[in-house]
Amino acid sequence: MTDWTDELPPAAQAYIAAHGRLDEVECIVADLAGIARGKAMPASKFARQARFYLPNSIFMQTITGDWAADVVETFTEPDMILTPDFSTATAAPWTADVTLQVIHHITDTDGRPVPLSPRNVLDRVVRLYEREGWTPLVAPEMEFYLVARNLDPAQPIVPPMGRSGRRVTGNQAYSMSAVDEYGPVIDDIYDFAEAQGFEIDGITQEGGAGQVEINLQHGAPVKLADEIFYFKRLIREAALRHDCYATFMAKPIEGEPGSAMHIHHSVLDAGSGENIFSGPEGGATAAFRHFIGGLQYYLPAVTAILAPYVNSYRRYVRDFAAPINLEWGRDNRTTGLRVPISEAPSRRIENRLAGMDCNPYLGLAASLACGYLGLKEQREPRAECRGDAYKGADSLPESLGEAVDLLADCAAIREVLGTEFCKVFEAVKRMEHNEFLQVISPWEREHLLLNV
Repeated sequence: MTDWTDELPPAAQAYIAAHGRLDEVECIVADLAGIARGKAMPASKFARQARFYLPNSIFMQTITGDWAADVVETFTEPDMILTPDFSTATAAPWTADVTLQVIHHITDTDGRPVPLSPRNVLDRVVRLYEREGWTPLVAPEMEFYLVARNLDPAQPIVPPMGRSGRRVTGNQAYSMSAVDEYGPVIDDIYDFAEAQGFEIDGITQEGGAGQVEINLQHGAPVKLADEIFYFKRLIREAALRHDCYATFMAKPIEGEPGSAMHIHHSVLDAGSGENIFSGPEGGATAAFRHFIGGLQYYLPAVTAILAPYVNSYRRYVRDFAAPINLEWGRDNRTTGLRVPISEAPSRRIENRLAGMDCNPYLGLAASLACGYLGLKEQREPRAECRGDAYKGADSLPESLGEAVDLLADCAAIREVLGTEFCKVFEAVKRMEHNEFLQVISPWEREHLLLNV
C-alpha cells in the first residue's frame, strides 16, 4: 500500500486488500443535477498528485447539455481546485478493474469554497447551525423505480419483467413477494452497499409497479448526502446488470405514485447532545414548533430545489400518497410535514415534499435552510392538522416556472443558500423550463390536432 491509502475508511482498505491491488481512482464531484463529474486516472498517478482541476462551468450546465453562460462574469471558465476528501473514498464494485471513488472538496485558487458546488451549499447551511450551537441530523428515505429498458424516449416507460416471467404490478406496498420478483437486483444492491461500507436500514416494496424504497440511518447531513449520491450510482449499476433501468424520475409511469426523498429532521444541542425538539419532561418544545413554522413559511420558496424539473410537479397529485400541502400532523401521511411516532429523544419532523430527482446535497440544504430560518425567526406553525389534509387547499407551486419565481423573490433563502448559487440555479432552471416548452407532447397531438 502507498501512504495515502492509510487515510482511507476501513471498507475501502478492506476492498483493496481483498483484491491485492488498486487499479484506478475516480476523482468526482456532484454537479447541479447530482450527476458525478470528474476524472478517472491510474492509482499510481493519483498517488503522485495532491490536487486536481475542473472548470467552474460544470455547475452551469442544464440537464439537456446546454449552458447558462450568461450568468457568469467571465468566459474564461476558470479552474476550480479539487482536493480529495479521503473519508468519502469507497469502492466502485461494478467496474472491471479494482476502482475507488473519492469525492473532492472544491475551492477556488485562493482556497475559498466555490459557492456553486452543491456540497459546499449544504456545508454552508450546516455551519450556520453550528454557529448557533446546534447539530442537525437527517435520515433520508430513497424511493425509485426499476423499469424495463427504454430505448425510445417516445415510448412510455413500463415496469420490468419479474422472475416469474410476468411484468411486476403496482398496489403491492410492503409485499415481500413483490420484492422477490426482482430479488437479484436487490441482492446486488446489498452486495455493492456492503463493499462500499454503507448501512441500509431497510428495503421495502412501495405502492408503484417496480417501486422500491431504501431507508438510511440518521446522521450528519453532508455524510448522508454523500451516501445518497453514491447510492443512486450503485443502484443504477445493479439494475443494468439485470437488463433493466433504475430511475429516480419523480413520476416515471403514468397512473403510478411518484418517487420521493422524504427527509427526517432533528436538531441536537451541540453541548449536551440532547434533542432540542423535546423538553426535560419529554414534551415538544418551542424549537420544535419553530422548525415546523419555518418549513411551512419557506418551503414554497425552495420547491424549485426540492422539485427541480418539469416532471417533478406531476408527483404532487392528490390522493397518490404525495404531499400537496404544507400542513403538519402527527403520524398523518396526508400532510406534507409529518411527525412520526417516536420516543422523546427521537422526536423528528419528516419533510415529504422533496422528490427523488432532486440533488441530495441541495435537497437537504434547502429543507434545513427553512428549519433554520424558522428557529432564528421563532416562527409559529399553523394548528396541527388532525384529519385528512387532502381535503384542504393545495399550497405548493404548480410548475417549475412558478417555483423558480418564488425562489428568486425570497431574500432570506437566497442569503442562507448563497446569492451566487441561487442566481446560477435559477438561470439553469429557466433554461430547462423554456426548452421543455418547445416540445409538443403526445397529449397535445391526440386531443388538439384535429379538435380545435
